Amino acid sequence: MTLRDALSDFKRHCGNATRFPGERRTTAGRFSGLGGRLVHVGPHGSLRDYSYPLSGRYGIDRSRFGVRRNGELVWFDSLDSTQRYDDGTALVVTEHEAEDWSLTQHDLTLDDAHLTRFVGNGETSGDVELVAYLGFAPDGRDDRIGQLRHGDAVEVFHAEEHDYLATAPRPSAIDGLVPANFETLLSDRPQEVPPMGDAGRYEESRLSGELVVSLALDEGATLVSLLADHGETPREDALSRVRELASKYDSAEALRAAAEKRSPERSPDATLDTPTATAVTDDLRVLSFLSADTGARIAGPDFDPFYRYSGGYGYTWFRDDAEISRFLLAADGHFDLSLSDWHARSARLYCETQRDDGTWPHRVWPHDGTIAPGWANARVEAGDGADYQADQTGSVIAFLATYLRTRNLDSDLESTVRETLRAALDGLDDTLEADGLPVHCQNAWENMTGRFAHTAATYLEGYAALARAPVADDLRDRALDGANAVLDGLDELWTGEFYALRLVDGERDERLDSSALALAAAHRAAAAVVALDAEQVDRIVSHTEAVLDGLWRDPDESDIRGLARFEGDDWRVREQDAPKIWTVSTAWGANAASELADLLSERDDRRAEAFSRRSRDLLALLLPDGPLCADSGYLPEQFFDAGAADSATPLGWPHAIRLATVAALDERDALQPTERVADD
Repeated sequence: MTLRDALSDFKRHCGNATRFPGERRTTAGRFSGLGGRLVHVGPHGSLRDYSYPLSGRYGIDRSRFGVRRNGELVWFDSLDSTQRYDDGTALVVTEHEAEDWSLTQHDLTLDDAHLTRFVGNGETSGDVELVAYLGFAPDGRDDRIGQLRHGDAVEVFHAEEHDYLATAPRPSAIDGLVPANFETLLSDRPQEVPPMGDAGRYEESRLSGELVVSLALDEGATLVSLLADHGETPREDALSRVRELASKYDSAEALRAAAEKRSPERSPDATLDTPTATAVTDDLRVLSFLSADTGARIAGPDFDPFYRYSGGYGYTWFRDDAEISRFLLAADGHFDLSLSDWHARSARLYCETQRDDGTWPHRVWPHDGTIAPGWANARVEAGDGADYQADQTGSVIAFLATYLRTRNLDSDLESTVRETLRAALDGLDDTLEADGLPVHCQNAWENMTGRFAHTAATYLEGYAALARAPVADDLRDRALDGANAVLDGLDELWTGEFYALRLVDGERDERLDSSALALAAAHRAAAAVVALDAEQVDRIVSHTEAVLDGLWRDPDESDIRGLARFEGDDWRVREQDAPKIWTVSTAWGANAASELADLLSERDDRRAEAFSRRSRDLLALLLPDGPLCADSGYLPEQFFDAGAADSATPLGWPHAIRLATVAALDERDALQPTERVADD
C-alpha cells in the first residue's frame, strides 16, 4: 500500500465508527496464494498483493475491473457480486450480476503468478470489452517507475522488482496513467480510481505503475501478472513464462485443475460433521496462504503498513508461529494430514534463526528469516531491558521437543534440533528467576511489561516437553527441575480464585487475561512428567473457570459473542466502551477447556465432561456457521459489539487453535453436534 492509497482511504473513511481510516482491510473478500505470493480478491473482484513479507516483492497495489458494452463502461464494484472458494481449493470464484448480463471471474495465485479468468454469458458476447485497471508498485515504490511495452505484454519496473502482465486474447489497447498530482493528494476528496480524462502529460504515462488494459471478451479473457527479481529472472525468461501462463490457463477448467492439484487435503479417514470438516479445510488453506517458502508464517495480512494504528502484522513472531507449528503437529497426528514438510520447514527455520544466547529475536521477515522492525529486541540491543518477549523461547522449545519426540527426523535435522534445544534451554534458564517465574519482560499482547502468567505457562510447557524428549539425561534433568520451579513459582500469582495477569514490582495485577488460559495446556504437559497434587489441579480448574466466566461477552447489539482479550482492554475500541471480542481469546478458551478435560479425564475426575461441553460450546462460535467466523471461512482477529469484523483477517493463530481443538475433541469422541451458546 502506497501513501497516496492510504491518504485516499483516510479521506473516504474518516469519522467511521468501525473503520480505521488509512488501512487496507481484508475483512471482506478472499485470498489466493499457493506459493510465495499472496493476492487478495476483493468482494467485487479487485486484486491487491499482500506478498512482500512472503516473497520480498510487492506486485499489485490497486485494481478495478469492468465491462465496456455498447460504449458504456460499467465497473464491477457497482454490481451485485457473490464470492466463494471452488470445492475447498484456493480458486476464488466471483459472480458479477448486472440487469441484463452476468460474468464469472476465477482467480488463482500459483507461486509468483496470479491468474484471472473472466467468462461471460450470452449477453456479454459480441462487441464487448473487458477493461482492467491495474496499479503496480515494484519495490514498494509509487514513484520512479517505468513501463516497457512488449506488444502483447507489459513490464513495469523500478529497480530489482520487475512486474509483468500478459493477456489472452491480445489487448486491443494499453494505456498508461499519469500519477496523481499534489492538488489531488491534498484535496478533501478521495482520489478517483482510475483517474479518468486527459491530464495533458502524455509523455509521463510511461513513468507510472498504472495501466488500463482493454481486451475482447468474446470467448472469455485471461490476465496473468508475474512478479520477478530482474537479477534472478532475465526479461526474456519472464516474458516467455507470463505468455505461456496466459495461453495455458485459458479456461476455468484449467485453473480448477491447477487448484485441485496444489491445495492441501484433509485425511479421507476423518469422519466429521459438515461445519467441523469445513473448518479443517479452511484452517489448512489459511495457514498455507500465510506461509513463506521458508516455513515462516506472517501473523496475518498486513492491513496497517504505515503503523498508524498498530505495529504491523506482516512479520513472523516466534511465539505464535511456534504455537501454530505445535497445533499443526497435534492435528496432523490425529487426522494424518501429510504435513511432514511443513513441520520440517518450521523446525529448520527455528534452528537457523536462533541467537547465540539460545533465544529468538522479536520478529523476522518470513521470506528470508532476517530480523524485521520491532520493539522487543532487548537481548539484541545493548543492555538488559524488559523489552524482550521471553514466551517466544518457551513456545519454540515446546514445539521442537515435541517434534523430536513424536516424529522421525532425518539425521542432519535431528542433530541440529538437539543442538538448538540445548542452547534454548540455556536461554530459558538464564531468564528464569530464583522464585520460579520468568524475568520482567513484555507480554504476549505486546502492550505491557511485568512477570506474566502467560509467560510462565510457556516456560512450564517448554520445560515439560523437553523433559519428555529423547535428549541427553542432563537436559531432561534440568528441564524437569525447571518445570517444578515454575509450578512452585505460580504461587506468587495465585489470587485465591485465579492466576493474576502479572506481577509488577512484587504486586499482583489481579486482572483476568485470556492468554493465561495457556496454563491449562501447560499443566497437562507438566502432568506427563510431574505428579500434580490435588491443590494444583483444583487451582487450574478454578482459574480456567474464572477466566472463561469473567471475560465472556455477549453484547446486545449483534449476534457476536465470545471472550475479550483481558480486563480493561481498550485497544481499537473506537466508540464502544467495553473491550472487543477476540477470536484468538475465544479459541484459546475452547482449547484450554479441552486440555483441562483431558487432564481431568486422565485422573478420573468427573469435572472432565463439563469442560468438554464448554470446549464444544466455545468452538461452535468459531465454526463456519458460528458468529465469529466470516462467510469466507476466515477468523478475523477482533469484532466490534455491533458485529463488524476488524484488524488482521485471516489471523493464523486462532485458525491453528481451532484446528487443534477440533482434532483433540474428535480424538476422544467428544466432538458432538453442538447447540449455540445460550444468549443468557
